[in-house]
Amino acid sequence: MSGTTGTFDIIGAAGPATLFGNLRLDTLAHGYLFTGDEGVGKKTFALRLAQSLLCITPKETLLGYCGHCTGCLRVQTGTHPDLFLAEGSLKIGDRDGGSGFHESAEMTARDLVRQLSLHSYAGGKRIFILGDADFTREAANALLKFFEEPPPGVLLIVTSNAPGRLLATIRSRLVDVAFPHLDPAEIAEVLRRGGASDEDAQRAARIGGGSATRAAAYLDDGEGGTRDAAIAYFYAAVRGTGADGSWATRPTLEDGVATIKMLARDWLALALVGDDAPLLVADQREELARLPAADPAVLVRALAAIGEAEKIARTNVSPALVVDLVRMALAPVR
Repeated sequence: MSGTTGTFDIIGAAGPATLFGNLRLDTLAHGYLFTGDEGVGKKTFALRLAQSLLCITPKETLLGYCGHCTGCLRVQTGTHPDLFLAEGSLKIGDRDGGSGFHESAEMTARDLVRQLSLHSYAGGKRIFILGDADFTREAANALLKFFEEPPPGVLLIVTSNAPGRLLATIRSRLVDVAFPHLDPAEIAEVLRRGGASDEDAQRAARIGGGSATRAAAYLDDGEGGTRDAAIAYFYAAVRGTGADGSWATRPTLEDGVATIKMLARDWLALALVGDDAPLLVADQREELARLPAADPAVLVRALAAIGEAEKIARTNVSPALVVDLVRMALAPVR
């Protein structure tokens, strides 16, 4: 088919871009699970892929869009009737749903079933993007038939930074596509595009731990304080010098625990690889090197325990209890 390759403006995600760049419409699977840390571009990639498929300008490749046709403009303005967006928890639901384009944090499984039953408005693909999806068991069971026998012309993309929380019946019917951490130069470019100065972008990128979201949060008022407090908590817990968990509140808990987990991971990397190990929290290299030598096997267990605390942090459990679990996970290391 004659045409151009079009634009595909994505920072990072080289692996996923290569995967989809080598596909055609007839080799595209019915459903994909985009996995990776928060802030690595999963939802952005999903939207750009959707725009590529809904762009009406002829192209020679699957990826790419013109940016000015009616399909592209409708995607950019959030009004395309064949693009369905939702985020967060997916429950069974009992309310009536509409038709066409839908975007809501309160979408239910019954809404999705209704939408999946409709035909394309523009005669092409219907694309469903469920960002940071978390299915209840009832919702997953209600959707299972559609995952097993998807309607023709439907593409489903689920994104998750905690894929282990998804039911196996959902995961097994989606093609898993892993999104790696962004490198500091890529994060800095994301921040510059968001309006940050070059100096701020580079500073935040160095401490973003591979995530543009974390780097951007550090630039926001108050977020840097959470990171610094979590770092101080980590060292105090390791050294047994009285860790102060007063920083942990419902809004700050997940980011703080994620920072502590990255520090534990970096300490393990230094123990296994040595001083040349690449670190997620690069500005803490010297301080981590000052910690006493630790058995890598003990560090692995501590890291796993912090990972469990990180999962609990996403529930309604008291923040004080979560940070105490983190403290207990680090205590055997010293």
